[in-house]
Amino acid sequence: MDVLRESNWVLSVGTFLPLVGVIVMLFIPKADEQLHKLVALVTALATLGVGFFTLTQFDFDQAGKLQFFAETEWIKVISSNYTIGLDGMSLPLYFLSMVVTVLVMVYSWNHIPSPGNAKAFLILMLILQTGMAGTFVAQDLILFFVFFELVLLPMYFMIGVWGGEDRQYASLKFFLYTMFGSALMLVGFIALFYQARGVLPEGVEPSFSIPQLAEYGGLIGRSAQIWIFGGMFIGFAVKVPMFPFHTWLPDAHTQAPTQGSVILAAILLKLGTYGFVRIAIPILPEAAKEWAPWIGLLAVIGIIYGALGCLAQTDMKRLIAFSSVAHMGFVMLGISTLTPMGFNAAIFGMVAHGLITGMLFFVAGSVKDRYHTLEIARLGGMLKQMPRLGWILGFCAMASLGLPGLAGFWGEFPAILSAYSPAAGLSEVTFRVYMVIAALGTVLAAAYLLWLFQRIAFGEPKPEFAGESHDDHGHGEHSHDDHGSDIHDVNIFEWIAWTPFLLAIVVFGVYPQLMFKIIDPAVQVALKAFGG
Repeated sequence: MDVLRESNWVLSVGTFLPLVGVIVMLFIPKADEQLHKLVALVTALATLGVGFFTLTQFDFDQAGKLQFFAETEWIKVISSNYTIGLDGMSLPLYFLSMVVTVLVMVYSWNHIPSPGNAKAFLILMLILQTGMAGTFVAQDLILFFVFFELVLLPMYFMIGVWGGEDRQYASLKFFLYTMFGSALMLVGFIALFYQARGVLPEGVEPSFSIPQLAEYGGLIGRSAQIWIFGGMFIGFAVKVPMFPFHTWLPDAHTQAPTQGSVILAAILLKLGTYGFVRIAIPILPEAAKEWAPWIGLLAVIGIIYGALGCLAQTDMKRLIAFSSVAHMGFVMLGISTLTPMGFNAAIFGMVAHGLITGMLFFVAGSVKDRYHTLEIARLGGMLKQMPRLGWILGFCAMASLGLPGLAGFWGEFPAILSAYSPAAGLSEVTFRVYMVIAALGTVLAAAYLLWLFQRIAFGEPKPEFAGESHDDHGHGEHSHDDHGSDIHDVNIFEWIAWTPFLLAIVVFGVYPQLMFKIIDPAVQVALKAFGG
């Protein structure tokens, strides 16, 4: 097991620091909203500071090794240890989770959704941050499972309390789907542990350690591998979400408050795809080969189905949610090829999707704030009324459809390309058919994104929103006469929260090697069982 143990306190601090902010906030009265916002923002910034320190200390020449590795006895009875470490595959996602949390905190400064209660809302976001960061650094299956589940509760309450009209239905559906998948995943983990005990060499203590299982998991019998992989597959596929496990996603996204949608799109969907590249495929290589064509099939169905679903939507947020199903299909297609190129594309695609779709949900939230509706038919003329917001929407739509020069391209193009020559043992004909279908999916992506942009941004503003009235009296869902008073261009909090996203989309689009050179060494290690 190749690990570097220097600065082995860094990841624990980076993961659990948000909980210090939570404890402080518990002692502050609920009424003091400004202080809660300040504490939450300072905590998120301090956590990001630890993230920057991690970046500066990370040895990029050794990106294939686990760094900042720490191992402490945790639950001796079940042979589970507190084992954490970071390599080139998890570093971009770990750091992204910190950046997204800070930017969402900035956005929340003047966007606490009704029914208010900044204290509870911000505490839930900090708990979410701990769960997200912990999932990316966990190197023990039980520890991974704990963090993987930790994100469920805060998200359930964010949707159920601060969501839209159907929030109870959406939050319950989200919780039950994910819980069902996680139960099968846990069964897979336990079965893997007991199967691995039988193949370990003399003197090696059995444990839930991911690096240890990656070393010896390939020795487990083929049929046992296939069954164990099946349990993990359902757990991770629900989280991604892959077709046909995706139906919770449009409801959860549509009903969630803007901050919830951004975190869900930017980070939480990646926990499933990360599970595939970190756990299921490196540990169970025989099963991965057996399952790969089916994963590829479901991925391309998801790409086409998600795109057609987008074309049928009348609600802006729901359309963006369905686009996530399609985009995560490209990530899963890359993973299913079991090749270094496919894995690189998948991990790059996870980060790019997080930046772009997170940004689209931010824009949708701001449109809802101003117009009090997301019905596409009622919107229009945004470039005339709010040119900056209109152009930002256009930029994000171009990035999302995979325009070369922006980050989205480098997640989709190499994923499609990698399907041309999948790993040895996989049918080239099958994957080339998938490649053609996925390529058609990019055409549909251009169709629904440009159509969305055209209907919202072009043309004349609708009469109900065109009024120059500056009457500041109540502007609920039903009072259409006074919307003119709400319609203003991008404000300072939005600029601060969005600029890093927009810059990152351009930087990674122009110079993708910035991320590929960090990811690739770790991918080579993960795929060594496939001769990658």
